Amino acid sequence: MQAIRIHTFGDPEVMQLEEVPDPQPGPAQVVVRVHAVGVNPVETYIRSGIYPKPPTPYTPGNDGAGVIAAIGPDVQGVAVGDRVYIAGSVSGTYAEKSLCSANRVHPLPAPASFAQGAAINVPYGTAYHALFQRGHGVAGDSVLVHGASGGVGIAAVQLARAAGLTVIGTAGTERGRQLVLEQGAHHALDHTAQGYLDQVMSLTAGRGVDVILEMLANVNLGNDLNVLARGGRVVTIGNRGPGNQGTATINPRAIMSRDAAIIGINLGNASEREQVSREEALKRVKAFSKRKEKLVAAIRKGSH
Repeated sequence: MQAIRIHTFGDPEVMQLEEVPDPQPGPAQVVVRVHAVGVNPVETYIRSGIYPKPPTPYTPGNDGAGVIAAIGPDVQGVAVGDRVYIAGSVSGTYAEKSLCSANRVHPLPAPASFAQGAAINVPYGTAYHALFQRGHGVAGDSVLVHGASGGVGIAAVQLARAAGLTVIGTAGTERGRQLVLEQGAHHALDHTAQGYLDQVMSLTAGRGVDVILEMLANVNLGNDLNVLARGGRVVTIGNRGPGNQGTATINPRAIMSRDAAIIGINLGNASEREQVSREEALKRVKAFSKRKEKLVAAIRKGSH
């Protein structure tokens, strides 16, 4: 089969398309014929050498979607030909076939495309972990998704709206803001406009938001603290700057005066229990969405 292989770290040109042996499943493993690959920022950081370097050569990628091509001994609950999405790969997903632990592949609902399936694991896993497991968002809370038009941002908007939170999203373009609204945000703000955070205070009647999901902490963190409600939480998901080591200046009294908290997340640090909880929750969200689609279709049919 063909796979992307990286022998040294650097610019995108270090990725080489090569012929490699087909993976063979062992006990509790499956092989997925990959139809779509999820490309996440962390993979670019690893490839460029910014993050800890895996042994070379290696095939990048943990996300994807496709069809089960082979199963190993003692594998149950999945069969050759099943449509699945990948939430972790042994051999990497930038390849025609990917070796995975059987518990890291999940059924892909019939309405979902392979491209949509490839976008589930890291974006939705990160959003769920940040919003609920670390940010402790609950129905009735308000959340500011600071940078809502990207993969994690869109996932956060959808999950927050489904869970009963009031959702304020930001984006830097008109197209991005329209997308944020279409995905469920109650309000979409232009984070390139001067004074846009004043609108957050207006939208919350001066109270501030309970949770902020921050995608660019080195730029926004200091100002985020000023629009938090008492007991509010800022969950830092992304940070840029040289070598992804950008720094932020904050006023500690902005935290103290609100009994607020700044919380960092790394999806790889999630416990096994959190992983299982997250995956079960995402299954319920998909099941709810499927039932909702059927209900809407039935209502539309009945109105004709």
